[in-house]
Amino acid sequence: MSAGLVGTGCILSLVIDTHCHLDACGEPTPDLISRARDAGVRRVLAIGMNSDSCRHAIASADEHDEVYVSVGRHPHETAGVEGPAVEELEQFASHPKVRAIGETGLDYYRDYSPREDQRLAFELQIELAQHLHLPLVVHTRAAEADTFDLLERGASSGIPVIMHCFSLPDWVDECIVRGYYCSFAGNVTYPNAKALRGAAERVPDELLLVETDAPFMSPQENRGKPNEPANVRLTASYLAELRGQSFAQLESVVESNADWIFRW
Repeated sequence: MSAGLVGTGCILSLVIDTHCHLDACGEPTPDLISRARDAGVRRVLAIGMNSDSCRHAIASADEHDEVYVSVGRHPHETAGVEGPAVEELEQFASHPKVRAIGETGLDYYRDYSPREDQRLAFELQIELAQHLHLPLVVHTRAAEADTFDLLERGASSGIPVIMHCFSLPDWVDECIVRGYYCSFAGNVTYPNAKALRGAAERVPDELLLVETDAPFMSPQENRGKPNEPANVRLTASYLAELRGQSFAQLESVVESNADWIFRW
């Protein structure tokens, strides 16, 4: 595992945030990236959920070496979706720092978009990821059966599938069998997340990722405050202790997985 000099001159193991929303953090991106850099964050995957956030993520990647991008249409942003929306995503994906498709998926908890539109947009983005040979970043909430069914039918040819902000303890064995990556966010640290912690202990090293989902899902010690990429260290440290690993061991695993998935 590599290490780097940061902030105070101490040596910290480097760490990766595999999912954050820089456009929603409410602070200037340079400030967020500067604090992340000081915390030893080596790479940040900025997520697009609609046209504007995709553009913001790409602009951030142009300005900061650490930032890479995933472009997608979040299920909340899929009402009335048609082919041109996916054509736009394909145009965004031509940028050299775009390394994944998503955040896409299904959300039947909020139902901000009609379920039929959500399913169509999800299917189209699965097809796009297959066509471009890019990883797929998946959001699912209260829609697990449909999500896994569409993934089985559409994403079966070997593209990496990342179950972002993993919150599916009852489906962890299915994810492992299918080889889906499980990316854990700050909610694994919450006192009532016993089942999720059990899932985090079960995920094999080769399928493990860590993220912030910033500005959401702040880890317990910062709960109630906006999350940011620098805080990925807190979740990673918690996961390492939970799994009986050193921080350096866990981050070596995450770094290896992320480097393979995103080719950065």
